[in-house]
Amino acid sequence: MKIRYVLVSILGMSLLMGGCAQPPADQINAAEQAVKDAQQNGATTYAANDYAKVEGLLAAMKTEVAEQDGKFALFRDYGKAEQLAATTKAEAERVKADAAKKMEEAKFAAAQAYQAAQTTVASTLALVAKAPAGKDRAALEAIKTDAQALKASLNDVQVLLDRSEYLAAQTKAKAIQEKGEAVSHEIETALAKIGKGKTMARKK
Repeated sequence: MKIRYVLVSILGMSLLMGGCAQPPADQINAAEQAVKDAQQNGATTYAANDYAKVEGLLAAMKTEVAEQDGKFALFRDYGKAEQLAATTKAEAERVKADAAKKMEEAKFAAAQAYQAAQTTVASTLALVAKAPAGKDRAALEAIKTDAQALKASLNDVQVLLDRSEYLAAQTKAKAIQEKGEAVSHEIETALAKIGKGKTMARKK
């Protein structure tokens, strides 16, 4: 009788343990992978705020799983963790798609900015060739140096584009364009003064 009682007790405990809730491993792994995919596809750069929210969901899911793991086996309930895993996965996939769209937009904008910078630099270099020597050779040399530096900086933009760092490339290209326009303005102002001086000399 005692042996039979022990066997029945062991069998009963086995059945109870077998019926205990288990962490939703597949859903958890899928959620973690979805977040990782979003991060690797530019979400931290092109959808930073939404990605931060997804990280918050992932953290909440892990906290819930840990909380249930800490309970006595018979009282564990991973229902909420499963829901959080599903929400995290869905949101991560949405953020990944949104980041991909914004990355394409940034790529196009960066390419346009790069072309505009190239045009401005070419125009600036053409004006430099016409720049008057005048008495202030130091100022002229400074302008020429600035123009050549702008040309060299275009290579930096190309490197950023090759690395798919489109936001940085766009910022750099715009800075080059603005600097090129400023240098061009300096040269045009100098040319205008010379032209005005020649006209006045003829009138005399």
